Amino acid sequence: MKRYDTDKIRNVAVLGHLGSGKTSFTESVLQVSGAKEKKGTVEEKNTASDYLVEEQNRMTSMSLSLIPAEHEGHKYNFIDTPGSEEFVGEINRALSVVKGAILVIDATKGIEVGTERLWIELNKRNIPTILFINKLDKENIKFEELINNINDTFGRQAVPFTWPIGTAQDFKGYVDLVDMKAYLFDSGAAKEAEIPQDLQDRVEKLREQIVESVAETSEELLEKYFEGEELTPEEIRKGLRQGVVDGELKPMVVGSATKDIGTEAILEMAARFMPAPSELKPMRGKNPETGDETERETKDAAPFSAYVFKTTIDPFIGSVNIFKVVSGNITSGKEVLVTNSKKTVKLGNIFTLQGKKQLEIDSIGAGDMGAVAKAADIHTGATITDPKNPIIFDGAELPSPTIYVAIHPKRKEDEDKISSALQKLNMEDPSFVTQRNKETAQLLLGGMGMTHIGYILEKMKNMYKVDVDTLDQKIAYRETIKKKTEGHGRHKKQTGGAGQFGEVKIRFEPLDPNGEEKFIFKEEIYGGAVPKNFHPAVEKGLVEAIEKGPLAGYPVIGLQAVLFDGSYHPVDSNEMAFKTAARLGLKDAFEKASPTILEPIMRVEILAKDDYVGDIMGDINKRRGRVLGMDPVDGGMKKITADIPEAEIVKYSIDLKAMTQGSGSFTRRFDRYEEVPGNLVEKIIEERKKAEEDKK
Repeated sequence: MKRYDTDKIRNVAVLGHLGSGKTSFTESVLQVSGAKEKKGTVEEKNTASDYLVEEQNRMTSMSLSLIPAEHEGHKYNFIDTPGSEEFVGEINRALSVVKGAILVIDATKGIEVGTERLWIELNKRNIPTILFINKLDKENIKFEELINNINDTFGRQAVPFTWPIGTAQDFKGYVDLVDMKAYLFDSGAAKEAEIPQDLQDRVEKLREQIVESVAETSEELLEKYFEGEELTPEEIRKGLRQGVVDGELKPMVVGSATKDIGTEAILEMAARFMPAPSELKPMRGKNPETGDETERETKDAAPFSAYVFKTTIDPFIGSVNIFKVVSGNITSGKEVLVTNSKKTVKLGNIFTLQGKKQLEIDSIGAGDMGAVAKAADIHTGATITDPKNPIIFDGAELPSPTIYVAIHPKRKEDEDKISSALQKLNMEDPSFVTQRNKETAQLLLGGMGMTHIGYILEKMKNMYKVDVDTLDQKIAYRETIKKKTEGHGRHKKQTGGAGQFGEVKIRFEPLDPNGEEKFIFKEEIYGGAVPKNFHPAVEKGLVEAIEKGPLAGYPVIGLQAVLFDGSYHPVDSNEMAFKTAARLGLKDAFEKASPTILEPIMRVEILAKDDYVGDIMGDINKRRGRVLGMDPVDGGMKKITADIPEAEIVKYSIDLKAMTQGSGSFTRRFDRYEEVPGNLVEKIIEERKKAEEDKK
């Protein structure tokens, strides 16, 4: 593949709800542009972008793929993205490096929840967007109803740029409303034709709608329009481009990806109306040495800098890093600085990718995308730069996990392999997390939903031959006391030789369990009842004892202990004796101090449509939650903020989807500990005892 000047490059994300036809569209692009002789299909599992075994098994995209194409002097870097909202990390990474999007809509299903979610995100990021109404060759399509629904949902931004000639089995082509030409298709080949007579009135009204939209892009054109003057074709094209770039217009294009209808129109519109990388504002970053803000213009003459937005691990060639050149240019063998780690790396051969297929390229200029293999110190989110002109860019936003499951290998010999496998997979997908909970002895895997977690585990099994079982996450409860009391601990053990003796009296007081200090030890010993050299042993005994509380074996927090009296033996007393006495003192006091269980409370922010707010609020109450507030957000959504016990939202991502027909989303973070209601304490204690017995 040859090198292209920056003004001839378009970087475009292909987005849409699950099953809308994104991958079929990229296959159509490869066919129309001549990059592939035979177009692949999702069903035949031979598409360029869905090359992973996991994607082919499920017949859906689960990882972003770079699909470059050349057409009439332009290069398009299309990024095919997953349709499931659980792969939001992949979508965020794609959107961080593009300034154009194709939002694919399945004409047979209309506006789906994923379509609306992506529309809101694209508007928020101000990314120029073309709406591709796909599958017009399918049965049972109510096209006029679909257009009205799009206008009602998305408003005047969505403007038809093409109009279909027929639908279902009669779908033959479309009318280009910008150039007022009709095109009929036969086996993917377009032939210019007369605009059908029965569409004349309709397309003239639609054309007038486009002209009116153009006029609104500037005061000069609006004045000319109201005075009844005709806008020139050049003014219309210029106005349309301005409207699309500013986000005021979202062209609607009709077609069928499987029949290559509409694909060429989208390529031409992307070239005409979407911005080249050189037209964008300079990319902001920081000087890693000084911390000062700095920026880079997307020009070949600027110092080299690039952002790595995707890492894949190939079992045969190792890591492959896909990057966007922000400024300057790059060639094979060049030495670069990885500013995140401050390591200098000599790059091997650079290339571009068509899915997993490597395409040779001599150099990659500003605004273009490429890849490099076998660079161990480079990873997703890294900035690579000219060592003499370092800069670091912020990475794409990483979503926080919404669901955790416990995992453990099915085979004991895989215990050592599991951490290594997860670490490598995390290089590809930083949106999942793993953590070892020492209290529950569980290895937790956190992701954006069960589909996301299932994909990670399936990939770990396929690539690294590690198979695991999954269990529900155990809640990390805490124990505390509610009233002040005293405890007495006396340890006496007589053996054939020297014995053991230690006696303590300790006052215990409750502290704020959410305070900075979870445990405080003090001493108020007078007259040497317990010698000072044994005080550290008393403290150590208590610290060890509160790791497993007397009530149910959970750690104790919110506790102050004051050693105020005791006794010792000049021969038999030692550190071990006083440690044991301290533990006995805690046990004695705990039973008298109104002990209780504390549970983690999560701060939850839920995004949902107005239609589901009532159900969500009622459900929060059933989960022992408290609604803290509700605010309107973009796209007619509401943000509900609530505090909910973690035990009640272990599988909330599944329940919220069911409640909102897949449209709701949420984030969670730990906020504090609170006392468990009295009626649940005994149940938690019994479950803990049973779990301990099962271990034995």
